[in-house]
Amino acid sequence: MRKILIHIRNWIKLISVVVFALCLIVGATAFIYKPTYSVYLNGQAIGYTKDKSNLQQKINEYIENGDGQNVAFVDVEDLPEYKLCLLKKDIEPNDDEIFDIVKQSGKTYYIYYAILQDEEEKLYVASFEEAEQAINELKNKNSKNREQLAIKEKYVSEVKDVVTKEEVISKLYEKEEVVTTKSINTSSGSVKYASSTNTSSKKIALGINLIKPVSGTVTSRFGSRWGSTHKGIDIGASKGTPIKAAASGTVISASTGYNGGYGNCVVISHGNGIETAYGHCSALYVKVGQKVSQGEVIAAVGNTGRSFGNHLHLEIRINGVAQNPQNYLY
Repeated sequence: MRKILIHIRNWIKLISVVVFALCLIVGATAFIYKPTYSVYLNGQAIGYTKDKSNLQQKINEYIENGDGQNVAFVDVEDLPEYKLCLLKKDIEPNDDEIFDIVKQSGKTYYIYYAILQDEEEKLYVASFEEAEQAINELKNKNSKNREQLAIKEKYVSEVKDVVTKEEVISKLYEKEEVVTTKSINTSSGSVKYASSTNTSSKKIALGINLIKPVSGTVTSRFGSRWGSTHKGIDIGASKGTPIKAAASGTVISASTGYNGGYGNCVVISHGNGIETAYGHCSALYVKVGQKVSQGEVIAAVGNTGRSFGNHLHLEIRINGVAQNPQNYLY
């Protein structure tokens, strides 16, 4: 029994020594070292951080918002990795240096709103609202280029020079030219434009009967539109739909190209100063000087010139004055 007690006492002494030694080791370690995280980027150690959550949150906010104006986001291919370690207390964490290294590895993308004229980028503004307001004011001022303006959202990696709404208006405004007659001479004849419009609801007798050039729905009416005067009506139809002569007459223009916005266009004279015009065609089947009968196919529906979808632009003119086609058709 005595031997057993001696063994127990020896074991207690040994355990006490071991526990004491461990306490000394832990105490010394705690005095010299502190728990922290080593940070790696692409497998290489770049520093230490005491609070990995706070550092990662800072990096995430930078990726989402960047640190400059008009930043859309920052593309960072590789994010840091963290490993728990013990660091000597005299060595300070370097969160700011780590953050700068991560920033240098990223690519910043900026968001701008480009003002287009004839699909060419002219100026850049900071917000869609500014771009929209600028274009609306240019339309209200009847700027000559108002129908050629558009907005495009852009994400780019280079910094653009941003202008204000007022600068857009000042730089892009074009005074509307006042003309009484206008024509474009081409190899296939000249496109003749109405010099004025009959904006009253009064219907003037033509002395001839007209038929519908195409079957379809009127998508844009005669009169005021987008700050200017729409001198005909638009009838929506699919590309290639045959266009028929509204009445018999003589082709006085069969012109291709942009043609002041009309695109490929046919103009027919029906005598006594009465003309009909057929714009935005995809194909023309007649030539200048040709006699056509009522109902004869003269062209095909298209989307040429200043057009935003396949349709026929139909005009009726009396002595150069555009009339409302819906007083006679549709």
